[in-house]
Amino acid sequence: MQLKNEIAQQPAVIQRLLNDGQDATRRAAAAIRDFNPAFACIAARGTSDNAACYAQYLFGARLRLPVMLATPSLHTVYKAPPVLSRALVIGISQSGKAEDARAVLNDAREQGALTLAITNFDDSPLAQAAALHLPLRAEREFSVAATKTYTAQLAVIAMLAAALAEDADMQSHLKALPGLAEKTLAYTDAIESWAQAYRESDRLTVLGRGYNYATACEISLKVKELTYIASEGYSEADFRHGPIAVVQPGYPVMLVAPRGESLAGLRDIRATLDEKGADILIISNDDETLLLGKRALALPAIPEWLSPIVAVMPGQVFAMQGAIVRGLNVDQPRGLSKVTITE
Repeated sequence: MQLKNEIAQQPAVIQRLLNDGQDATRRAAAAIRDFNPAFACIAARGTSDNAACYAQYLFGARLRLPVMLATPSLHTVYKAPPVLSRALVIGISQSGKAEDARAVLNDAREQGALTLAITNFDDSPLAQAAALHLPLRAEREFSVAATKTYTAQLAVIAMLAAALAEDADMQSHLKALPGLAEKTLAYTDAIESWAQAYRESDRLTVLGRGYNYATACEISLKVKELTYIASEGYSEADFRHGPIAVVQPGYPVMLVAPRGESLAGLRDIRATLDEKGADILIISNDDETLLLGKRALALPAIPEWLSPIVAVMPGQVFAMQGAIVRGLNVDQPRGLSKVTITE
């Protein structure tokens, strides 16, 4: 089973990035500082789009750099690209074959923007289109569902943010990341019982906020890809504005709620969900919060800005185990392919 192996490889991939990717990251950071962008624009699809969401929060909070997500259809369908001449334009793609993301970078480069690709392959079209490239160093990913390439994308984004901030504390926390990933995966043995408990469920909502809004969306996507159920990821703030109406007794809701500024809001919505009779599953490193769910999985202590890299891992395992207990093909989900090309 390739997926199980690739989930287990994530600490080693992150360590490889930290060992071998620092020089390229420093060079990219120096070029970005010289360019002095007014804002960043990120082009991505699917799992990579969730990595882009993480960058929105991290670059905004730590660098005070506004980040917009690109609208590739303006470049490929409507032929009306926005003005990106003062932007840092980033394309994120595991394969580097996302044609619409490449179109965004091509248009941006023609306008004089600084372009950066984050991909797993140096010779990919997206990497070739960009002025700068930060490789994921994840080696080949065989399973269709992206796991190690997703956390590698987050790690590259975190390394770039730390280099741009020139923050020694951030760099120190990054060094601990492989060990924290190992600890997180060691905690996931209980996830098999979660999958068994919900093997007949046809729905799931995953909630996060701030940095872990991206985590909620990515866990939801993995569950949807592998188990074919109606899984949705939301910011807990957005979930209050209408979607909460779907919650009935027994409805499973997963909260990604590590310690940090977003924890209070997640604890508050947990109380509301509890009143509605929801089955609450909690992923957290806050001891009091872990006691508040029907099921809970502990994370190691980690700064909130880095927590999405480890917090997604229990969700990856939950999606994999959900597919296994349903007798589904874990490595080749129906209707999906490793490379999806949209133009």
